[in-house]
Amino acid sequence: MVSVILTFSPCISTNCTRKCSTSKCSIHLGYYTSSWAGKMEDIVVSSYQPRHYHGRLSLQFCKPIFPRGHSSFFSSTVCRANQGDSAFSGENITLDQQILEQELQVAIKEENYAKAAKLRDTLRSIQEDSKASVLAANAEFYRSFKNGDLSAMQAIWSKGDHVCCVHPGVLGISGYESVMDSWIHVWGNYEFPLEIELREVRVHVRGDLGYVTCVELVKTKGSSWGGQFVTNVFERSDGQWFICVHHASPVDF
Repeated sequence: MVSVILTFSPCISTNCTRKCSTSKCSIHLGYYTSSWAGKMEDIVVSSYQPRHYHGRLSLQFCKPIFPRGHSSFFSSTVCRANQGDSAFSGENITLDQQILEQELQVAIKEENYAKAAKLRDTLRSIQEDSKASVLAANAEFYRSFKNGDLSAMQAIWSKGDHVCCVHPGVLGISGYESVMDSWIHVWGNYEFPLEIELREVRVHVRGDLGYVTCVELVKTKGSSWGGQFVTNVFERSDGQWFICVHHASPVDF
């Protein structure tokens, strides 16, 4: 994981009409995996240079300088370049998709198709990374479900009154504490581990929200398989995905 800083060097043109700043400044763009380094230079510099600044632009790839989860966008802190640092695992922190999508639309409008292709590829990669992260969170949810692990279940859920859980055949339950109590009740008569099989898994992500739909087959000791169609909604907070809605509707096979 590297911290990416975009540096604006002063404009030295004597006939500049863009009212460029004459002072140097740095903008902290965020935290990304080392594999993004090459893409960032092509995309970010080419995006800012034509319309935003007449001076020289450069990217600096550094070891993160903020605590994990810090969301500050601006930084003037100096740090040593450390491109390719492998000490940091990939976290679920991605480029600002809205900015990239806006840049993509501008590139298309200006018929800059080479740049548009790069932006489109980057957006596609971001989507795939986000989908993988949501699927990993979904797998963690089902691991806690399968093992009756309350602490793991507590950790994977968002904290707040907005969370909602709909167990098969009953009314929805809202609020973090009530949802956790409901899992204790559901698990009351089970012997663990349960057998859980997921079929027809689909995932969609947009920004900081994502959802998974699937057919959930659960078998407890001494019983037959029970099937539910499930929608699990996830939200990203401080770079990590948490489930905020679990809705299971019974289905017949």
